[in-house]
Amino acid sequence: MRLTVGYLYTDTGDDGVNLAIAIAKATGAAIDLVCVVRATEPDGSPGRAGYEAALVNKAEQWLDEVAADIPDGIEVALHTPVAESFPQCLIDFAVSSKAAMIVVGGTSDGILGKHTLGTISSALTHASPVPVALAPRGYSRADIPTITTLTIAVPTAESKDNPLPFALKLAGDGGLNLRLLSLVSHDDLPADDEESLEIRKRHIAEAQANLAVAAKDCGSTEGIESLVADGNTLEEALDELHWGPGDVVVIGSGRLAPPRRAFLGSTSARILKNTDAPIIVVPKDYKP
Repeated sequence: MRLTVGYLYTDTGDDGVNLAIAIAKATGAAIDLVCVVRATEPDGSPGRAGYEAALVNKAEQWLDEVAADIPDGIEVALHTPVAESFPQCLIDFAVSSKAAMIVVGGTSDGILGKHTLGTISSALTHASPVPVALAPRGYSRADIPTITTLTIAVPTAESKDNPLPFALKLAGDGGLNLRLLSLVSHDDLPADDEESLEIRKRHIAEAQANLAVAAKDCGSTEGIESLVADGNTLEEALDELHWGPGDVVVIGSGRLAPPRRAFLGSTSARILKNTDAPIIVVPKDYKP
């Protein structure tokens, strides 16, 4: 297994590297550190090629610094491709290297411990044919945790955006525990009238039944937990959950996603905004 890690010389660039290290430690994956150098348009100036070469040299220095801090036992390769688009270059590299996922950090202006998408991560989560792992801001700044559990947001109905096959493969590679999660919210219902309470009970029962089906798809129930998080809103349901340092959340793409492409739909975007654990976005129809 290989991980394509998009690196920028920023604190959030380090967040992505730290998450890649945690995944590599759990699964034995190799890391490709990729710092994309923006291509410069030739304008006839004699110093243009030298300027681009200087940028590549600086990027190589940055990657050397980062690689020096990666623990022994993890295979690391360094890459400084020149391209016009950072996200597209990462996608092309991940596809050509048959990477299991692309790993990036967010933006430096977000809230510490939360997810905020920047230009690169936003483009990746709306176009990548490869799963995209997102590190929250400040991830593992002190000690890189040991990943122990994957929490999979299971769709409420049969759909092509089910991230379970990918999560099962990743859990098998890393010997990780699985937690199947169904989020039940009641945004359009009054809080306490009798009819609404009955509807809430039915929604919860349907979610529990859906999780039971998903658990059977896992092949074995050992180490598998099923959980229904219920709230008046999706945000309230997410507040019921508590993430530990060893947690990673896996979500599917929105129903409007084109085949074999990631697409962060409205529900997934709300999960991202209200979760402080790393999140992996799986493209629609993705086959690990």
